[in-house]
Amino acid sequence: MSATAVARKRGKPATGARVGSGAGKRRRKADSAGDRGKTKGGGKMNEEISSDSENESLTPRRTEEEEGEELEETAQEKKLRLAKLYLEQLRQQEEEKAEAHEFEEDQVAGRLKEDVLEQRGRLQKSVAKEIQTPAPADIRVLRGHQLSITCLVITPDDSAIFSAAKDCTIIKWSVESGRKLHVIPRAKKGAEGKPPGHSSHVLCMAISSDGKYLASGDRSKLILIWEAQSCRHLYTFTGHRDAVSGLAFRRGTHQLYSTSHDRSVKVWNVAENSYVETLFGHQDAVAALDALGRECCVTAGGRDGTVRVWKIPEESQLVFYGHQGSIDSIQLINEEHMVSGADDGSVALWGLSKKRPLALQRDAHGLRGEPGLEQPFWVSSVAALLNTDLVATGSHSSCVRLWQCGEGFRRLDLLCDIPLVGFINSLKFSSSGDFLVAGVGQEHRLGRWWRIKEARNSVCIIPLRWAPRPTAVGS
Repeated sequence: MSATAVARKRGKPATGARVGSGAGKRRRKADSAGDRGKTKGGGKMNEEISSDSENESLTPRRTEEEEGEELEETAQEKKLRLAKLYLEQLRQQEEEKAEAHEFEEDQVAGRLKEDVLEQRGRLQKSVAKEIQTPAPADIRVLRGHQLSITCLVITPDDSAIFSAAKDCTIIKWSVESGRKLHVIPRAKKGAEGKPPGHSSHVLCMAISSDGKYLASGDRSKLILIWEAQSCRHLYTFTGHRDAVSGLAFRRGTHQLYSTSHDRSVKVWNVAENSYVETLFGHQDAVAALDALGRECCVTAGGRDGTVRVWKIPEESQLVFYGHQGSIDSIQLINEEHMVSGADDGSVALWGLSKKRPLALQRDAHGLRGEPGLEQPFWVSSVAALLNTDLVATGSHSSCVRLWQCGEGFRRLDLLCDIPLVGFINSLKFSSSGDFLVAGVGQEHRLGRWWRIKEARNSVCIIPLRWAPRPTAVGS
């Protein structure tokens, strides 16, 4: 046996093997050097070779690993999906909160804007366009007075109506049921110890903004103060020298303003049962009066043809001209604007900053009489839904008319007619705007110039229906 074979058998490399081994080592070094060179300049080739080799050698084994990895990733993906869903829900909740907060801020800003406009007397909510023409069949008629209704008021919560008439009685009605809640009967002259009441035509009434006091004035120069809830008589104010024709409480207070055919305006403190002061200025009998929250009131001067604004603290007055006839009715729309009606058939819108009407609607209820001798229907009553653009007027033209005030109160547009036969001697909107109340009589509240026999002395409740909510604008 040769030495080489013996060496192989014992596991010792032969000399040739050592030589071959050295050559192999040199080849491996050269190969590794070449691989480094290829790595620097041809990395893509190495990746492809490695990938091919792995695909060729480990394909079955990798498929099993991938299945395991896919199972693991599915569980992880579920966790990730749930986490993403939770985060999305949180994001949506935050967005909803932000939207709600923004909406609340908008509402608060809107309310603040309305409050500011109301304080400045310039709030004008646009509601007139949303009103639907009332159906005659929906009008409720309340009968109880024997003679013509002269005036009425609605309680601040819209639950009851007080009406007064030429029969010297006052009736309290339930708005919901239409039933009489209380009747203040006529007082007989010289009847001592009898229940108090009026002994002559009741011409005007007013109720305080908290619903506590009711005031009524008559042709006998008296003002009677009642507890509105129970209709119990509290005080009697004397001092006017002629018929008391207008009453109004200052909103938020128990300060009472009164006016009379004696041409004066008086101020009273009802809570303290006291007289405050008297103001003069009109040149003829004053026909009507109204007031809101400011310490002032407005009056319709009848035949002297003026509307006056009385500034109580300064004891001064502003005088406005515009009607051609006797101004018989007036009401404030807001603190800066008012509406009036006259027997020349005209309706006027006024602003305190201008001595002439902002808008004047002549022949507001049309004309009557033979051709060539036509005369306008007298405007006997006006009403305004507070801080809005809706106005109502009454006459003896067999209808109540609803009007829309244009922007800035510079225009009057007719909306609809509500059929009612008789003299519309008083009109009042409810605080909510859900209904309009009309006091109807066979005669005018201040006289007996005509008599409409087919009319019924009654209180008519006219329901008002609206489309969606109004928007406020400054005028």
